[in-house]
Amino acid sequence: MDRQIINKRIEGITSDIEKLLRTLRAMENTDISQYPENYEMLSTDAALRGELITCRLRHLIYVSSNVKKTDYLASAGVVQGIEIQCEDGILEITLPCLLPKRKQRKSTEFLIDPLYFTLSSYADNHSLPHFEECVVCFSHVYDRELSSRRIRDYDNLELKQILDVVSTFVMVDDTGLLCDAYNTTELGESDCTRITVMEKERFTEWLNKRKNSIESISDF
Repeated sequence: MDRQIINKRIEGITSDIEKLLRTLRAMENTDISQYPENYEMLSTDAALRGELITCRLRHLIYVSSNVKKTDYLASAGVVQGIEIQCEDGILEITLPCLLPKRKQRKSTEFLIDPLYFTLSSYADNHSLPHFEECVVCFSHVYDRELSSRRIRDYDNLELKQILDVVSTFVMVDDTGLLCDAYNTTELGESDCTRITVMEKERFTEWLNKRKNSIESISDF
């Protein structure tokens, strides 16, 4: 790749980092109790810009070095803290963050690529169930120490692309005829999203156990 093109991309990333630093300084100087809306706007902008920077750095690595995309994204999944467990035919995937809002494509890419390659790596070393008919439950876990104002409507979250990735590995098809999707809201020690996939006939028992073991859950 031409050095001038590389330098131009690095300059763009550097500019984004400088904007991120300015936003972080503004967050430091914003009184959360008096101006919660301003702080929320600044913190959201900072988080999204950080994800944008990460995605741009990834693309730069792919086109300017010999690092393979598959190797890098597998490592990114580990660093992000994506966890996969499969016990007794129930698959559970934990993402160490809340799902982004719709139309925030770079933010979605930040999660989607590492999730795909983490699942691929897991499938290479473990046996995964393959569901013809199933239930997928998205558990949106919010840090109990933070404001409840942060809790968002389900229809404003990017669920479809996550479901598309998961279905590639464990479902015949994610059509509504075969796959039921449910959402819950919970309070926990930190923000995260858990995706649980199971056979339809096991959902009622699973839900009852969850209601007895967690602090808060939405009603369907």
